[in-house]
Parts: sequence; structure tokens; C-alpha cells
Amino acid sequence: MADVNREDAEVELAYPPRFSYGECVISRSVVRNDGTYNGRDIGDVLVGKGEIGYVININTFLQQYYIYAVDFVESGHRVGMRAKELCTLDKLPEEVLAQLGVTADVLHSLGSAKSIGMPNNPGTP
Repeated sequence: MADVNREDAEVELAYPPRFSYGECVISRSVVRNDGTYNGRDIGDVLVGKGEIGYVININTFLQQYYIYAVDFVESGHRVGMRAKELCTLDKLPEEVLAQLGVTADVLHSLGSAKSIGMPNNPGTP
């Protein structure tokens, strides 16, 4: 058992989860099917870099990692991801929001049907 090679020495479960249920997150990388996603070929892209989703469940893997089940709105895929593969859009630090300026206001509409300027969206100015 001592020969188990894990990519990270840190045990994430020693700390609270980085994301919470319902939190809006963005994918930091492309996610491909490793064979565990039914109905898609191995290697098919499931989630694109920058795709927005919401945390719908939090589980663990190998008694070491949190796995966040994320529902990605655009693609309709529900994929399990590690914290290092995600970034929050709900809890950005104030200094980051200040650097984003006007763009920070748009973040509230990302990943929802109420996106700013979307054609054929009733209720959009």
C-alpha cells in the first residue's frame, strides 16, 4: 500500500471544501471523457476551458480529495472536478473585482438565461 503514487501529497479533506453547493464556478481547463461518462467516446471534450457551471454536489475520492459535481449550463454536462480545475465566480476577492471594473458587473449574469444582450430573451432591455 505504501507504493500508491498520488499526484498531490496534501490531503484536501483535512480542510473544509473550497466551494459550496450552488456556487458559480468556471472551468480552468478542458475536460475530456476518461471513459467514465456514458454516451460519449473516450477523449471527447465534455467541458471547455472557461465554461461556467454550478456546484451541485460535493464528494470525496481516495480519502484525500474533494470532488465537486458541477452542472455546466452551456453543454448540459454534469462532471466531477477537482478544486484545482475550478475557479469561483461568486466569491472573488475585492481587489480582483476592482481590477475587473465594469466587467465585474457582467459576472452576475454569466451562466444564466438572463445574460446581458442575449437576443430573443424576454425581459432583456
